[in-house]
Amino acid sequence: MALPPKFAGHRFIPTEGAGASSFPTQPLHTVEIFLDYVCPFSAKIYNTLHTTLLPSLRSEHADLGSKFQFIFRHQIQPWHPSSTLTHEAGLAVQRLAPTKFWDFSAALFKDQKAYFDVSLVNETRNETYKRLAKLASQSAGVDERELYELLAIPTEKGDDGSLNVGNAVTNDLKTVIKMARLVGVHVSPTVIFDGVVAGEVSSSWTLEQWLEYLRKSVA
Repeated sequence: MALPPKFAGHRFIPTEGAGASSFPTQPLHTVEIFLDYVCPFSAKIYNTLHTTLLPSLRSEHADLGSKFQFIFRHQIQPWHPSSTLTHEAGLAVQRLAPTKFWDFSAALFKDQKAYFDVSLVNETRNETYKRLAKLASQSAGVDERELYELLAIPTEKGDDGSLNVGNAVTNDLKTVIKMARLVGVHVSPTVIFDGVVAGEVSSSWTLEQWLEYLRKSVA
């Protein structure tokens, strides 16, 4: 599936890094990872990718890494209301600082329990946004106030009397949700390799298992 240019920060090319503005001339194999910020299994697979696999593909396994691009896909799961809020924050960071999106995602996954159902059941939506904006400022260096303004829901009706107005990233959220629906993804994490669901990929895979899988995939 294609990646709209406005979501460039969701792409990680081992030879270029996160949110690369340049693109290799040769065709790349594409690994799409559908993740939910409040899913423990998503956190597990992302931690392996971010801390071991992607750094490895940029250094000691750069020859292998030069054959791939990785794309973060938002998999919002509505049975966790905070899933929407956390992914809105990710989209806001992507808009303000595309190259910091993967770092923010790492920080959010690390702190995900702070956004589980019980953790915010007594918190207003805008209060949750304020915490997410602070996390983004601390982890990605984005302006806390600017990010919060992208997320905050108005407390009064619009001039036309509208009440269901969403926020500044609502349209982006609709787009990424549509992307997941169009390919029939339901659970997180789900990995799609070159357009085909890779059901054999597990969130418990080690670096060695990932490397073996990638080598076999390009053999």
